[in-house]
Amino acid sequence: MAVVIRLKSVGTKKKIKHRIVVTDSKSPRDGRFIEEVGVWDPSKEPPILTVKKERVEHWIKNGAKPSDTVRTILNKAAKKK
Repeated sequence: MAVVIRLKSVGTKKKIKHRIVVTDSKSPRDGRFIEEVGVWDPSKEPPILTVKKERVEHWIKNGAKPSDTVRTILNKAAKKK
């Protein structure tokens, strides 16, 4: 099972929010997931970003690969703190 860290879309049209989740790579985008590790809401000014840093590090250490978008978001979170 290949594990990835990617975005899951929630909310309604024009009020979209994203959850950063750890999931199997074969699962659909908004389908089942293993663990929720963060929230990203780009509709707010400034965008809201909360990440469980310890859990993200744990999953990456155990072989999970972040998507390109999630990698960018995590880099922004690291620079922010």
